[in-house]
Amino acid sequence: MKIDILTIFPEMFTGVLNSSIIKRAQENNIVSINTINFREYATDKHKIVDDYPYGGGGGMVLKPEPIFSAVEALDINRTSHIILMCPQGECFDQKKAEQLAKYDHLIFICGHYEGYDERIRQHLIDEEISIGDYILTGGEIPAMVVIDSVVRLIPDVLGNESSAPNDSFSTGLLEHPHYTRPREFRNMKVPDVLISGDHKKIEAWRYQQSLLRTLQRRPELLKRLELSEEDHNFIKKHLELD
Repeated sequence: MKIDILTIFPEMFTGVLNSSIIKRAQENNIVSINTINFREYATDKHKIVDDYPYGGGGGMVLKPEPIFSAVEALDINRTSHIILMCPQGECFDQKKAEQLAKYDHLIFICGHYEGYDERIRQHLIDEEISIGDYILTGGEIPAMVVIDSVVRLIPDVLGNESSAPNDSFSTGLLEHPHYTRPREFRNMKVPDVLISGDHKKIEAWRYQQSLLRTLQRRPELLKRLELSEEDHNFIKKHLELD
C-alpha cells in the first residue's frame, strides 16, 4: 500500500511514522508513507493556503488551489482513494478500517483553521472521515489514528496473522481477556481452561468471555449481531446469576 498525507504540518507525523509497527511495515516495504506539505503548491510569494470566507464570519478557510495542485501532482490511478479528514465525515470504525485496508493507494487531506473551500469536498475527494463528534485543531491527529488502524490490517504487517481478526470490534464483539505468566500472582490464578491444552474448550471460553465483556461494557453492539440460540441462553443464564 502507498499512503500520501497532505498537510501543512508534516513534522507532526515524524514520531508516529517512525515508531513501532508502522516503522517496521515501511522498513519491510509493505507500505510506503509520504507526507506532502501542500503549502509548497501555493502560487503566491507568501505561500498562503487560507483566506477569509466569502460572506464573512470567523476563522479562515483553506483555499482550493494548493490542495488540488498537490493531489494532482501525485500518481493517481483507479486504485487511489482520496480521504478528507473532517468532523462532518462518516464516523470511523473497525469496519471502515477493513474497507480502507483493501486499497492500494490512500491519500489523506488534513485540514486546519475553520474549514475547507466547498469545491474540495464536491470535486476532489472520494469520502470524508471523522474519528468522533468533537473538534480538534486539525486533521493530522485523526489521520494518524486512521493510518495506524489501517496499516496493521495489511497482510504481513503484524507478526501473528491471527491478531487482527481477533481484535475487539473485528468480530463485532469486544475481545476476550488475556493472561500470561506467572500462572498465579498474589493469589490471582489464570483460569484452568487456558492451561488445559484443549483448544476447542479454550476457543469456546474465549468466545463466551467476549460475549460477557460486550454485554457488560458495550451492550448496544450485541443488537447488531445475529446471535445463536446457544448464545442467547448463555447470556440469559449469566444475567440470572447476577
